[in-house]
Amino acid sequence: MSQRTLVLVKPDGVERGLTGQILARIEAKGYTLAELKLVHATREILEQHYAEHQGKPFFEPLVQFMLSGPVVAAVVEGDRVIEGFRSLAGATEPTTAAPGTIRGDLGRDWGEKVQKNLVHGSDSPESAEREIGIWFA
Repeated sequence: MSQRTLVLVKPDGVERGLTGQILARIEAKGYTLAELKLVHATREILEQHYAEHQGKPFFEPLVQFMLSGPVVAAVVEGDRVIEGFRSLAGATEPTTAAPGTIRGDLGRDWGEKVQKNLVHGSDSPESAEREIGIWFA
Protein backbone atom coordinates (compact mmCIF):
# COMPACT_ATOMS: atom_id res chain seq x y z
CA MET A 1 0.00 0.00 0.00
CA SER A 2 1.71 3.18 -1.18
CA GLN A 3 1.76 5.95 1.42
CA ARG A 4 3.22 9.37 2.07
CA THR A 5 4.82 10.47 5.31
CA LEU A 6 6.48 13.58 6.67
CA VAL A 7 10.09 13.18 7.75
CA LEU A 8 11.90 15.99 9.54
CA VAL A 9 15.64 16.11 10.08
CA LYS A 10 15.62 18.13 13.28
CA PRO A 11 18.07 20.98 14.06
CA ASP A 12 20.51 18.63 15.79
CA GLY A 13 20.76 16.44 12.69
CA VAL A 14 21.24 19.43 10.39
CA GLU A 15 23.79 21.06 12.73
CA ARG A 16 25.81 17.85 12.98
CA GLY A 17 25.91 17.43 9.20
CA LEU A 18 23.87 14.21 9.23
CA THR A 19 21.18 15.21 6.73
CA GLY A 20 22.86 13.42 3.82
CA GLN A 21 23.36 10.20 5.80
CA ILE A 22 19.76 10.25 7.01
CA LEU A 23 18.32 10.88 3.54
CA ALA A 24 20.65 8.22 2.08
CA ARG A 25 19.25 5.67 4.54
CA ILE A 26 15.71 6.54 3.45
CA GLU A 27 16.62 6.13 -0.22
CA ALA A 28 18.63 2.95 0.44
CA LYS A 29 15.50 1.47 2.01
CA GLY A 30 13.80 2.02 -1.36
CA TYR A 31 11.62 5.00 -0.50
CA THR A 32 11.22 8.06 -2.73
CA LEU A 33 11.93 11.64 -1.67
CA ALA A 34 8.91 13.32 -3.30
CA GLU A 35 9.51 16.80 -1.83
CA LEU A 36 12.42 18.25 0.11
CA LYS A 37 13.21 21.65 1.59
CA LEU A 38 15.35 23.40 4.19
CA VAL A 39 13.14 25.43 6.52
CA HIS A 40 13.51 27.72 9.48
CA ALA A 41 10.43 26.68 11.44
CA THR A 42 8.19 29.34 12.94
CA ARG A 43 6.43 29.13 16.29
CA GLU A 44 3.12 28.98 14.38
CA ILE A 45 4.22 25.91 12.39
CA LEU A 46 5.53 24.20 15.51
CA GLU A 47 2.40 24.94 17.55
CA GLN A 48 0.33 23.35 14.78
CA HIS A 49 2.70 20.39 14.40
CA TYR A 50 2.92 19.67 18.15
CA ALA A 51 -0.65 20.74 19.01
CA GLU A 52 -1.38 17.55 21.00
CA HIS A 53 1.56 18.33 23.32
CA GLN A 54 0.58 21.91 24.23
CA GLY A 55 0.41 22.32 28.01
CA LYS A 56 2.82 19.44 28.68
CA PRO A 57 6.07 20.24 30.54
CA PHE A 58 8.28 19.36 27.56
CA PHE A 59 6.32 21.47 25.05
CA GLU A 60 8.20 24.77 25.41
CA PRO A 61 11.70 23.21 25.49
CA LEU A 62 10.74 21.19 22.40
CA VAL A 63 9.54 24.29 20.54
CA GLN A 64 12.70 26.19 21.52
CA PHE A 65 14.87 23.31 20.28
CA MET A 66 13.01 23.15 16.97
CA LEU A 67 13.43 26.95 16.58
CA SER A 68 17.19 26.70 17.29
CA GLY A 69 18.25 26.00 13.70
CA PRO A 70 17.13 24.89 10.27
CA VAL A 71 15.05 21.76 9.72
CA VAL A 72 15.00 19.60 6.59
CA ALA A 73 11.42 18.64 5.76
CA ALA A 74 10.70 15.80 3.35
CA VAL A 75 7.66 14.09 1.93
CA VAL A 76 8.66 10.46 1.57
CA GLU A 77 6.66 7.95 -0.46
CA GLY A 78 6.54 4.18 -0.65
CA ASP A 79 4.74 1.03 0.37
CA ARG A 80 4.12 1.05 4.14
CA VAL A 81 6.52 4.01 4.42
CA ILE A 82 5.03 5.27 7.70
CA GLU A 83 5.76 2.01 9.51
CA GLY A 84 9.01 1.52 7.59
CA PHE A 85 10.48 4.93 8.38
CA ARG A 86 9.55 4.69 12.05
CA SER A 87 11.38 1.36 12.19
CA LEU A 88 14.36 2.90 10.37
CA ALA A 89 14.38 5.87 12.79
CA GLY A 90 14.44 3.64 15.88
CA ALA A 91 13.10 4.18 19.38
CA THR A 92 12.46 7.76 20.48
CA GLU A 93 15.16 7.56 23.16
CA PRO A 94 18.52 7.51 21.34
CA THR A 95 20.32 5.80 24.22
CA THR A 96 18.12 2.71 23.95
CA ALA A 97 17.44 2.80 20.20
CA ALA A 98 18.64 -0.35 18.46
CA PRO A 99 21.93 -0.36 16.57
CA GLY A 100 21.29 -0.10 12.84
CA THR A 101 18.61 2.58 13.29
CA ILE A 102 19.15 6.29 12.69
CA ARG A 103 18.79 7.15 16.37
CA GLY A 104 20.67 4.05 17.54
CA ASP A 105 23.68 4.72 15.31
CA LEU A 106 23.78 8.51 15.24
CA GLY A 107 21.94 9.75 18.35
CA ARG A 108 22.81 10.08 22.02
CA ASP A 109 21.62 11.75 25.19
CA TRP A 110 23.17 15.21 25.46
CA GLY A 111 22.03 15.77 29.06
CA GLU A 112 19.71 18.63 28.13
CA LYS A 113 16.10 19.45 29.05
CA VAL A 114 14.87 18.34 25.63
CA GLN A 115 15.51 15.10 23.85
CA LYS A 116 17.48 15.70 20.67
CA ASN A 117 16.72 12.61 18.61
CA LEU A 118 17.58 13.71 15.05
CA VAL A 119 14.36 12.90 13.18
CA HIS A 120 10.59 12.96 13.21
CA GLY A 121 8.31 10.67 11.24
CA SER A 122 4.52 10.73 11.10
CA ASP A 123 2.83 7.99 13.14
CA SER A 124 -0.29 7.35 11.02
CA PRO A 125 -1.75 8.15 7.60
CA GLU A 126 -3.97 10.80 9.22
CA SER A 127 -1.10 12.56 10.99
CA ALA A 128 1.04 12.27 7.85
CA GLU A 129 -1.50 14.19 5.77
CA ARG A 130 -2.03 16.76 8.54
CA GLU A 131 1.71 17.28 9.03
CA ILE A 132 2.49 17.42 5.29
CA GLY A 133 -0.19 20.14 5.06
CA ILE A 134 1.54 22.13 7.80
CA TRP A 135 5.10 21.90 6.43
CA PHE A 136 4.26 21.96 2.70
CA ALA A 137 1.27 24.34 2.67
